[in-house]
Amino acid sequence: MPLHIGIVACSAEGAALCYRTICAEGAQLLGPHRHPEVSMHTHSLDRYVDCLEAGEPEGVAWLMLQSAEKLARIGADFLICPDNTIHQAFDLVQERSPLPWLHIADVVAQEAVRHGFRRLGITGTHWLVDSDVYPSRLQAHGLSFVRPRPEERDEVGRLIMDELVYGIQRPQQVATLAGVIGHMKEQGCDAVVLGCTELPLIVHDGNSPLPTLDSTRLLARAALRRATSP
Repeated sequence: MPLHIGIVACSAEGAALCYRTICAEGAQLLGPHRHPEVSMHTHSLDRYVDCLEAGEPEGVAWLMLQSAEKLARIGADFLICPDNTIHQAFDLVQERSPLPWLHIADVVAQEAVRHGFRRLGITGTHWLVDSDVYPSRLQAHGLSFVRPRPEERDEVGRLIMDELVYGIQRPQQVATLAGVIGHMKEQGCDAVVLGCTELPLIVHDGNSPLPTLDSTRLLARAALRRATSP
């Protein structure tokens, strides 16, 4: 039997895309209509935002651990979190977690290495791009990185938190992201990390100046592999 996947969710749109990917692509590994058992828990998003705005990673970790403990009690075998930003509390969570986790940035870095990419642009909320979530994991895999310019971080962060997390999609969002990614290409990047789980809803290889590393779907596929491996 496949392992039971626990999803520690944060923002709804990204978590939903991760869940849908697991269920839809599970059939490719297991047969028609089959996928691993999946359970999800999320606190109200405002609780995470309050902790992030206050610079309190301990509060973020506490919320993640509360979800982890609930998922462990209902039988999950391992955990994923389809939210890049709150991975900044991962080290505080991992040591106290009742279950093992997959780390989203490790999954992305491994995919970058598999494709031969060497220098990655990082996109996401301003909390994410200002953090060490991706730099430390990318460097551990021999990869370099570029962050957006300060004004670009603010604008992309606004688009994510004021629009995409609410399911609002507009053509101007794509144009804004294409401009940010284009600047990263000028700085020698050969791929871009879609480091917010909502970004793959509007950005993909067909409209991006650089090849994309879709953190949401990559994490879902890594979870599928973990759940179905002997």
